[in-house]
Amino acid sequence: GSVKAGKMPEGEKMRQCKQEEEQQQKEEEREGLIEFYSSYQELFQFFCSNTTIHGAIRLVCSKKNKMKTAFWSVLFFLTFGLMYWQFGILYREYFSYPVNLNLNLNSDRLTFPAVTLCTLNPYRYSAIRKQLDQLDQITHQTLLDLYDYNMSLPQSDWSTVSTQRRSSRSLLHHVQRHPLRRQKRDNLVNLPENSPSVDKNDWKIGFVLCNENNDCFHQAYSSGVDAVREWYSFHYINILAQVPDAKALDESDFENFIYACRFNEATCDKANYTHFHHPLYGNCYTFNDNSSSLWTSSLPGINNGLSLVVRTEQNDFIPLLSTVTGARVMVHDQNEPAFMDDGGFNVRPGIETSISMRKEMTMRLGGSYSDCTEDGSDVPVQNLYSSRYTEQVCIRSCFQLNMVERCGCAYYFYPLPSGAEYCDYRKHTAWGYCYYKLLAEFKADVLGCFHKCRKPCKMTEYQLSAGYSRWPSAVSEDWVFYMLSQQNKYNITSKRNGVAKVNIFFEEWNYKTNGESPAFTVVTLLSQLGNQWSLWFGSSVLSVMELAELVLDFIAITFILAFRWFRSQQKLSPPGPAPNSQDNTAFQDEAPALSAPHRFTVEAVVTTLPSYNSLEPRGPSRDGEVGHE
Repeated sequence: GSVKAGKMPEGEKMRQCKQEEEQQQKEEEREGLIEFYSSYQELFQFFCSNTTIHGAIRLVCSKKNKMKTAFWSVLFFLTFGLMYWQFGILYREYFSYPVNLNLNLNSDRLTFPAVTLCTLNPYRYSAIRKQLDQLDQITHQTLLDLYDYNMSLPQSDWSTVSTQRRSSRSLLHHVQRHPLRRQKRDNLVNLPENSPSVDKNDWKIGFVLCNENNDCFHQAYSSGVDAVREWYSFHYINILAQVPDAKALDESDFENFIYACRFNEATCDKANYTHFHHPLYGNCYTFNDNSSSLWTSSLPGINNGLSLVVRTEQNDFIPLLSTVTGARVMVHDQNEPAFMDDGGFNVRPGIETSISMRKEMTMRLGGSYSDCTEDGSDVPVQNLYSSRYTEQVCIRSCFQLNMVERCGCAYYFYPLPSGAEYCDYRKHTAWGYCYYKLLAEFKADVLGCFHKCRKPCKMTEYQLSAGYSRWPSAVSEDWVFYMLSQQNKYNITSKRNGVAKVNIFFEEWNYKTNGESPAFTVVTLLSQLGNQWSLWFGSSVLSVMELAELVLDFIAITFILAFRWFRSQQKLSPPGPAPNSQDNTAFQDEAPALSAPHRFTVEAVVTTLPSYNSLEPRGPSRDGEVGHE
């Protein structure tokens, strides 16, 4: 009996060893995840119990009620989804780079802008007078054939014209290659000289331009006036292009065009203007274009601006190029070319035109906020003008560069690129066909000029408003015309259409500045994000850090658990037998494998027979009794 009783503590001891070993193994596993969690459940339980994000605690507190847990889980993640949806809207607005428009009203003495005034009609320059007389004669015959109209011609030396007609390369030869024709529907036909009259509504007039491959371009107009002007202008440009030296057209006649000039009640002189020639608007004069001595308005008002008296009578001009009488004026900034076609307007004869100006400056944000350019250096178009970058400068330069590339010559209206020459049908027989085809592509933006040329980030504009009155009045016209004729030695034959007066002045000293500022900065974005976070969860920046900590802990646990699983898989997989080994070697290798790493636990269960004493309840004094026995 004593032997059997002595074996009981030994079995319990083995059980205790096993329990201690398992407990030690668990502690080792816990020590392996220092300051981390043993499972995802423990991680999320700790986060929901301790986070400052509102509503997260309900996921833990209501875990015994599955319905509440499901409800709060859906509500929690739905709130998260709505918040990040608002975040997406804020980020989209931020990366759209919106701007605020700032309007400032400034008051200061203003620098007077540049003012360009043109005669509105081309002049019969002596360098091309003979060719123009011949072109007028051809046009006279053309109008007579088409409309039975006998146009009066200016006096000219017709003997010289007859000599030029006998030349093999005369103007007549080239004009006959591009005759003016009538068009009915889609067909261009020549109208015989003695053809019967036709219904004018069924016909259009135009001219045909062909290339070397007899591919023709039909340039037609519904208005006979427009067709005659365009046809005449086409041949007129060819005549201008034949002049080897452009200075030969520089025939300034300032005194016979501008009778009087005053600025700020002081007389103007030659140092205050520059002259240039425009193919369609004739002699042009730009005032206040000298950057070294610019005019400054001392006071606003009509008496403190520029006042001009100009001659509008046309005695030696080309009537087929311009059908209006008067002058053309344009107000623009210094160091900007005067594009009379775009910003100019006409001054009526016998009228005093008073033009009041309001200055307006626009400053745009560049970079990501707008597609503007600071100085045009980042625009893929070469600036052909000797001025600063403007959008119109870029567009015209783009067309001219495409003209040189496609047609092999430059259009006369725009500056000449380096190494190119102006189009002349003596050298470039098909340039007219190429030009009109290219012009159609240009207007349809096939060339991409309107896309390439961006607006400048800083620009100055002048808002103009005009008032008109008769000048001189009926009671004063006699002495005014008498004084002008005495002063300029000019005999005014048409008093009502002979002169005009122009006044250009600042309406007030105040000028408006339109500026831009970012509407959504980084600070604004963070503020809006914080507002949304507080609205949906009522938390702060530290709550965001808690969420970031949760994400990092989640990633860390994932890596650690994956690593432990990989290690356990390696231990469970037994090593395979070595290749080309004998059976007895494999058997010998198994012996140490069985004895070394594996641990076996043997439990011995000793059962004693029941006795009377064993049925009694065991107490503390039972051990003493057994030892006594």
